[in-house]
Amino acid sequence: MEEETQTWADRFSGRVDEIVEPVSTFMQDVVFFSFNLGGADIMPIVLWLVVAGAVFTVYFGFAQVRHVRTSLRLVSGKYDQPGAPGEVTHFQALTSALSGTVGLGNIAGVAIAISIGGPGAVFWMILCGLLGMATKFAECTLGVKYREVHEDGTVSGGPMQYLRKGLAEIGRPKLGMVLAAVTPVMILLFAFFGGNVFQSNQSASILGAEAGGFFDSNAGALAYGIFFAVVVFVVLMGGIRYIGKLTSVVVPAMGIMYVAACSVIILMNFTAVPGAFATIFTEAFNPSGVAGGILGALIVGFQRAAFSNEAGIGSAPIAHAAVKTKRPATEGLVALLEPFFDTVIVCTMTALTIIVVNGPMYQEARETVAEGGAVSGTGTGILLTRDAFETALPWFTGFLVAAVILFAFSTLITWSYYGQKSWHYLFGKSRTSDLIYKLLFCFMIVIGAVMALDQVVGMTDAFLFLAALFNILGLYFLMPVIKRELNKTLEYVRRREAGQSEEEIEAAEAAEGESFGQKAGVSA
Repeated sequence: MEEETQTWADRFSGRVDEIVEPVSTFMQDVVFFSFNLGGADIMPIVLWLVVAGAVFTVYFGFAQVRHVRTSLRLVSGKYDQPGAPGEVTHFQALTSALSGTVGLGNIAGVAIAISIGGPGAVFWMILCGLLGMATKFAECTLGVKYREVHEDGTVSGGPMQYLRKGLAEIGRPKLGMVLAAVTPVMILLFAFFGGNVFQSNQSASILGAEAGGFFDSNAGALAYGIFFAVVVFVVLMGGIRYIGKLTSVVVPAMGIMYVAACSVIILMNFTAVPGAFATIFTEAFNPSGVAGGILGALIVGFQRAAFSNEAGIGSAPIAHAAVKTKRPATEGLVALLEPFFDTVIVCTMTALTIIVVNGPMYQEARETVAEGGAVSGTGTGILLTRDAFETALPWFTGFLVAAVILFAFSTLITWSYYGQKSWHYLFGKSRTSDLIYKLLFCFMIVIGAVMALDQVVGMTDAFLFLAALFNILGLYFLMPVIKRELNKTLEYVRRREAGQSEEEIEAAEAAEGESFGQKAGVSA
């Protein structure tokens, strides 16, 4: 009888899940190999990302703390360099990259984290975000240093370039070739799943929950996915300049509006805020109802923070490589702001909103985990955040739906650019190749709208951490190069603060036999 009542859309959705589930399970088993320690499943691949952030933090002298003032001045345009090669400003590069990270990972990912890992997972997310600032600085500095500026003014940069060129420069060309070949494959796959399928899936879920009726069905999700795919395809024809202009407006506006909405809810429940912070801190070290205790909360927090800010996977350098600058570390200093805005601010606001409201769906999810059950399916993720908004501001959920869809849209178009650059590196650049990529990318939007959440999350996490595995290995070898670029940029800033002009600084550098400007390769 159940078969007879199924629509063609239900059968399509079921078929997609049947195909994806074994692949997702296999990828998770391989990538998230774990061993038991203190009752918690410890995943070496998650620790790999966290240890890297700690190493970079110490090696670069806590750059994310000491040089924040310089970072903000760079974003404001204070140290802009006239005539510098590139396509976008520091601010546009930052917002383009943020549009790929500030989104559903902050809204849905946080909900997943505190459902499974408890409120204490938020503490570990924040810590991971602070460490990720150093990782983001390192990879984005290299993204600019080894970028390729083409004759038409467009730029190609990212791990494909800096792993190959940078490692060859220090005498490890074979390692560079291998890492440069594998990393773009992982970024491309993550573009299809994390930057695409996850966004489509969660925005379709919240639209269905809010609108109900037709949209709360597989047919409605499929229709939404098709419509979304068409809109994204139209935007993809504009390139990074158009994306930069669009995201420089959409991302700050939506980010401010979302944080403002969370602030309203938090202020309405301000008496619960001290207790919420106390709970976050207490349960970070003594969690209740979390498998594996403190280590379980830590792993969940780090895992979701990694998905949220993407530090270390090599995606952000692709967007930051397009910046107009002659000095690579200037953009590295700008890029380190990303995890702070993304994880420390936006994720914390989402977590506080869910915790202080303590809505029925959150309570149910926590009870399920405490009893040893699994939290999965469409009942978790974005719908849990919506439940908090609906409980506190029932008339405001429409705004959350709009914010989620716009966040998903901006993330999709940014990740389409990341994926396209990886596609070009792997398959070459031509009109036919571009069209195939764009059609495939948009097809995945349709698929994502009808997939099950747990499978989507499993696939996205697997490809994200694989990309980080190879990219961070290369970053370790190139740390001395990054440090030299940082010292050059700090000296440049010191001279600018002393009143020297751009021309005077370049003349002084030339006289000293030190060219701080980037020697970008020019190719057809």
